[in-house]
Amino acid sequence: MFTGIVEELGEIVAVENLGDASRFQVRGPVVTEGARHGDSIAVNGVCLTVVDTGDGQFSADVMAETLNRSSLGALTVGSRVNLERPMALGGRLGGHLVQGHVDGTGTIIERKPSEHWEIVTISLPSELARYVVEKGSITVDGISLTVVDAGPDYFSVSLIPTTLDLTTLGVKQSGDPVNLEVDVLAKYVERLLTHGEKKAIE
Repeated sequence: MFTGIVEELGEIVAVENLGDASRFQVRGPVVTEGARHGDSIAVNGVCLTVVDTGDGQFSADVMAETLNRSSLGALTVGSRVNLERPMALGGRLGGHLVQGHVDGTGTIIERKPSEHWEIVTISLPSELARYVVEKGSITVDGISLTVVDAGPDYFSVSLIPTTLDLTTLGVKQSGDPVNLEVDVLAKYVERLLTHGEKKAIE
């Protein structure tokens, strides 16, 4: 589990095409401190398993399923990425519960800068719209954010200077893709309610 609080702005240093998969080499001296083979690190909100680590870098294999469901397939050498280690039991939950399992992708529609913050509007796949509510939580490229406005096919978030300075949302432009993970608690509630309805019908 993650919290959506980005620890480090890393960089893709190598991409190896493995046919139906890719192997990424990622620079991230903070998140690789103490990391070992088999550990998890979230890259732009996608939970990846560390294959190898050393010299402030780690490698991870990305399967076709992940490449198809996320925006990781668009990453190239030099791409900046948001990095986060899993939360430690007993630690503070700074954002919200994040699994690192991407539900879909959106596209930045518009950026409206203000004096001290920026409003960013992002497209929302229709099948995810029911999980996104005003003042609720959503994860964008691994960043835990509060929803300002929720529409039928979009939502907006307000970004503070820290988020703009320390994550990829500070440099992404209109038209750029982003990974989205909705609140898992909302999905569980929906499942419990619909499962109860089916039992009642039977």
